[in-house]
Amino acid sequence: MTNPLARARRAVVKVGSTLLVDGRTGTLKASWLASLVDDLADLRVGGAEVIVVSSGAIALGRRSLGLPRGKLRLEESQAAAAVGQIALAQAWAEAFRVRNIVAAQVLVTLTDTEERRRYLNARATLSTLLAQGAVPVINENDTVATSEIRYGDNDRLAARVASMTGADSLVLLSDVDGLYTAPPGRRGATFIAEVRAITPEIEAMAGKPVSGLGSGGMITKIEAAKIALGAGCHMAIAEGHAMHPLRRIGEGARCTWFLAEASALQSRKRWIAGTLQPIGRLVVDDGAAAALAKGKSLLPAGVRRIDGDFARGDTVSVVSIKGREIGRGLVAYDAGDARRIAGLKSADIERAIGFRGRDELIHRDDLVLTGGERP
Repeated sequence: MTNPLARARRAVVKVGSTLLVDGRTGTLKASWLASLVDDLADLRVGGAEVIVVSSGAIALGRRSLGLPRGKLRLEESQAAAAVGQIALAQAWAEAFRVRNIVAAQVLVTLTDTEERRRYLNARATLSTLLAQGAVPVINENDTVATSEIRYGDNDRLAARVASMTGADSLVLLSDVDGLYTAPPGRRGATFIAEVRAITPEIEAMAGKPVSGLGSGGMITKIEAAKIALGAGCHMAIAEGHAMHPLRRIGEGARCTWFLAEASALQSRKRWIAGTLQPIGRLVVDDGAAAALAKGKSLLPAGVRRIDGDFARGDTVSVVSIKGREIGRGLVAYDAGDARRIAGLKSADIERAIGFRGRDELIHRDDLVLTGGERP
């Protein structure tokens, strides 16, 4: 099997607490972090955009506050996170700065990937950072997200980030080198190198959390795999303690790959076409219809009429002058603003609505043709 990470266009890498923070001293493993950032820089040189989802804030902050070892109370975990987030962001920023790469801290919760408007805002921010050549370093906002602290959902969060950003590869670096039929070390436990579907048998192999600093385990990794595969994103579970963990994957180190059947873009367009019901219509001229057939985005200039009351991110139909549905997509503007910019050139958007939004009413990645050749 060819390593999916080697041909990734956009990759998300999740880093567990036990990899970043020494469990005995509560201090950052700076040399290991430097080796990982070298690997991420190599991926960028190879043409991939990279996003990091990093645990470690609570583990770093508890030492600074002098909190005891063992399980913390919820308010203690939140206080530790508030302190540790600063140290964590500084560590990542410095490690990337040495390699002339800009790092950006993004604090999110699972809610930010589920509630539509917040989802769109988060996706737009991440897309802009990537377009500008920065590496987003995402951490759960543990100071306010109580359920994430209790259940350790950075694995699922990483999968949701991969889905939201259209990533084609997700790597979960943790304490274990992959999925086994039973807990590693138990007699009869067999390593599984490749998974193509999350069956009840695969789910039954998940065990309890395996680390002392982190709060996740194989259960959350299987849940992450469900999200990733559904979004057309390949996912790997890999042991990350050794130096240069991503390079080792490329060199054939043991890990489990969960392989998606469709690409991220194919999965997204299938979701738009077959799952979401349009709640509005954009009537476009023949020029816009021809452009869409060639794989272009829908610009305001080609829109002749707007029907319905919809919000940014809702699904709308794109219809020809003769009333034939051409496609469906996720609209980038509320109905009111869409009416104000319909027929205008993209350069005139700011003058019409008072702010500079997206140039497209529907971006080609958010559009699927239903009445002709697909973009």
